[in-house]
Amino acid sequence: MCGIAGYLGPEDNREAMAEIVEGMTRTIVHRGPDDGGLWIEERGRVALGNRRLAIVDLSPEGHQPMESSDGRYVITYNGEVYNFEELRGELESLGHGFRGHSDTEVILAAVTRWGLEAALRKFVGMFAFALWDRREEQLHLARDRIGKKPLYYGWFGDTFVFGSEPKCLRAHPAFRSEVDRNVLALYMSTSYVPAPHTIYEGVSKLPAGSSMSVGVGSGTSMSAVSYWSARQSAVNGVAEPLKLSEPDAIDELDRVIRDAVRIRMRADVPLGAFLSGGIDSSTVVAAMQAQAHDPVRTFTIGFTQPDMNEAEHAKAVAAYLGTEHTELYVTDADALNVVPRLPAIFDEPLADRSAIPTLLLAELTRRHVTVSLSGDGGDELFGGYQHHHRVNTLWRWANAVPDSARSLLADRLARVRPERWDGMNAALRSILPKRLQDRHPGPAIYRLALAMKEQGPESFCRTFLGHWTEAGPLVIGARLPALPLTNPDQWADLPDALQRLMFLDFVTYLPDDIMVKVDRATMAVSLEARAPLLDHRLVEFSWRLPMPMKVRDGTGKHLLRQVLYRYVPRAVVERPKKGFGAPVGTWLRGGLREWADSLLDRTRLVDEGFFCPDPIVRRWAEHRSGERDWSSSLWDVLMFQAWLESQRSERFAT
Repeated sequence: MCGIAGYLGPEDNREAMAEIVEGMTRTIVHRGPDDGGLWIEERGRVALGNRRLAIVDLSPEGHQPMESSDGRYVITYNGEVYNFEELRGELESLGHGFRGHSDTEVILAAVTRWGLEAALRKFVGMFAFALWDRREEQLHLARDRIGKKPLYYGWFGDTFVFGSEPKCLRAHPAFRSEVDRNVLALYMSTSYVPAPHTIYEGVSKLPAGSSMSVGVGSGTSMSAVSYWSARQSAVNGVAEPLKLSEPDAIDELDRVIRDAVRIRMRADVPLGAFLSGGIDSSTVVAAMQAQAHDPVRTFTIGFTQPDMNEAEHAKAVAAYLGTEHTELYVTDADALNVVPRLPAIFDEPLADRSAIPTLLLAELTRRHVTVSLSGDGGDELFGGYQHHHRVNTLWRWANAVPDSARSLLADRLARVRPERWDGMNAALRSILPKRLQDRHPGPAIYRLALAMKEQGPESFCRTFLGHWTEAGPLVIGARLPALPLTNPDQWADLPDALQRLMFLDFVTYLPDDIMVKVDRATMAVSLEARAPLLDHRLVEFSWRLPMPMKVRDGTGKHLLRQVLYRYVPRAVVERPKKGFGAPVGTWLRGGLREWADSLLDRTRLVDEGFFCPDPIVRRWAEHRSGERDWSSSLWDVLMFQAWLESQRSERFAT
């Protein structure tokens, strides 16, 4: 696990290039505190940098950037190829020799033997790397199938710059960019920045499952090429479902999970796992303990608020499995101290409030181990999110109404302002779904009215769950870009609405929110996180499971639960899902009020010129008074404002 950075440009002063790329990697020492390296092409023009967190082969033979044995390729690499031992054996049988034991050397040998695209298809892992081909004078960028490891890039004049985090690019003297207002509007619609966009104009993220090649002097005319398609995996799986009995399907899922866990337990450093006591993390820990010689180390954090605390459930699972369990109860003060650090850590606006406990959990875990396995991916693959089921129910109801009648009903509902719906709350409670039964149902009903105008469940979902119903006009001078996968024509091969909602989150929310959150939080403390449930082989297997094996009687993860029950009794793990959040609404009226007052000040908003201040100031006043809970939508604004402030502080410091 590492951090990477580098650039391709016209310079030929190798000493100056080394100084620049060293400055770029200095910004991401947290990603790799164990070692640092630079490589400059003999004729200049190409500079590669690396910061290393040593996990496999702790010797100097794992140093990066690394040259291939024939001298053709040079790589700077972030991540893990978990099946490197199997690939090494295959390559040795073909005559390749190895000087060390790192997966980096196996990647280079695989590319040398099979070529880049064929090698990428053989890798099982999480990675982002830059590979310089000295013979062809081309720089190749590549990212893992799911998008677990980040890779940013951009052209600034005739210089191509890349890195693991945006701060790497900002450290290059050619960096010139401003906030992309259109992307800011997109962020306000989703609470994260979806790929390939970034918050900066002219800077992009390499999409998951793709590679890209850039030549010296090639300019900006290049595009990513997919070597693995999440969409095609889903379409193929739905078209060719497994014809297995449920007991046989449980056996096969158990086998696939155990193998995904097994290869992710390979490390030359201490290893453990996050454990919440829920279905996903408990399944991963159970599979680890079943294959470990010693008790697995597990970690959880607890909260004093009963509606958020999962520590007791995690303790019960750990006790049954016999793990060496560590828990830490955190106070509001502990959590509040994290908030000012978020902008620098995440380096782009991210309004996922669970980033706070995620960072606290990473800090606890890093005190004891260097690698931790997680249960990420179970909700997206096995129908675990409750909002999928709620939206699916609402969509089926709305879609049953003829288009003309639905449009008319939506218009009539939208004409009634949210405040008037609030005044009719008592009467509405007898007819509204529980999801809308709230002290102030008006905003939800208004969002429902707007969502009813949409033509597909995915756009219906985004409109209904969005925090700001008019994100475009909220951002001054913005034109809201089209959200990914909202064209109904794109869904002909996935006709089931619930499948579409699951897939939508898998290719947007998972890589652009969840994986960003986990990557930044863990790497901020030099901890490697591995997600066995996101092994691409398991992903492909999950799409071949008939929906009743995933969701039964309105409850998700049916087959995954059956696997877990082989290791842990049902009574130990079955409980209502609490989520992994933070009481931001309460904090904004208490310990965070002064901080929020400053960032949401009307004069400040006007001077900065990004937002129309009126709706923000109004919601902030209503939230402060306790009249409403606007914490979700305000947190979107606050995370951008805090990020913007951190950017200005950084520029002033330099």
